[in-house]
Amino acid sequence: MPAHHSKLESTLARFSGRRIAVIGDLIADEYLYGKPTRISREAPVLILRFTDREVRLGGAANAAHNVHALGAYCVVFGVLGSDGPGDEVARLLSQAGISTYGIVRTPERPTPVKTRIMAGGYQATRQQVVRLDREPGDGVDPDAEAELLERFDREAARADAFVISDYGYGTVTPRLFEAVLEQARARGVPVAVDSRYDLPRFRGATAATPNEPELEALTGEEVDDERALEKAGRALLERLDARLLLLTRGSRGMALFEREGPVAFLPIHGSDQIADVTGAGDTVISTFTLALAAGASPVDAAWLANVAGGIVVMKRGTGTVTPRELAESLSSDGATGRP
Repeated sequence: MPAHHSKLESTLARFSGRRIAVIGDLIADEYLYGKPTRISREAPVLILRFTDREVRLGGAANAAHNVHALGAYCVVFGVLGSDGPGDEVARLLSQAGISTYGIVRTPERPTPVKTRIMAGGYQATRQQVVRLDREPGDGVDPDAEAELLERFDREAARADAFVISDYGYGTVTPRLFEAVLEQARARGVPVAVDSRYDLPRFRGATAATPNEPELEALTGEEVDDERALEKAGRALLERLDARLLLLTRGSRGMALFEREGPVAFLPIHGSDQIADVTGAGDTVISTFTLALAAGASPVDAAWLANVAGGIVVMKRGTGTVTPRELAESLSSDGATGRP
């Protein structure tokens, strides 16, 4: 086995000793499955005969699930409504063995639900037809924020790293983010942020994991070649006052920016015939942060995240990656592209 494979596998072995705190928006990913039957006479739309329903962990809950699946201890901090979807998310977390101590339940704010309508016959791959999002209002009420901060303060001092998963629903308030930074700085542990709509407000985090369209939107620059991408990435790194920027590039892999040194371009791992990107960003940030907490260099942590991302996009729906899957991929020919 090549030396760098052994080094990466030794990092995987240290995952089980880490404790990761995940903070963010907890989401219920609902899948409704149906078999196409006919065209409606009411409108030119497909009629599906309902066959099944499934709920999976989404948002920060999926990030926590990925941390746990990778073998680390995870505690998740967030808000769930006092409603049916909230009950399902809490139950799924508990069944997975993830601590729910940091979850505040409130009747004031419904649980975010993303419903995907999946169509396909018994002999065909089911495809997403439409997605319906049920979203809460912005932010959390003061009482829920106060309780969330109290629970965070009790548990955070034992974390080896922090993952912030912000899907725009306001769970990670400025006060909560500042509390995360204070805990991280006091003990010198990393804070990684994945923010869908408001990354600049998380200035001061150790690392961020945007994608290319987000980079273009944040910098106002088109990144149509590596030179333009490097310029934009450096600008965003400076704007965020971050140490690391792991840019996901879809079929073109990833790019790792550090404060010092050249950009590391990582080719896509595995096939570029992607099955489903749902939740892939959660897998990437979870693997990257956990690897950093386990003592990996930024480049090695980025490569493990790249491999994990390549695995999870070949799975249908919101999914996770295990250490065994990572180890098997590292031993395959597809891992030889590591810089």
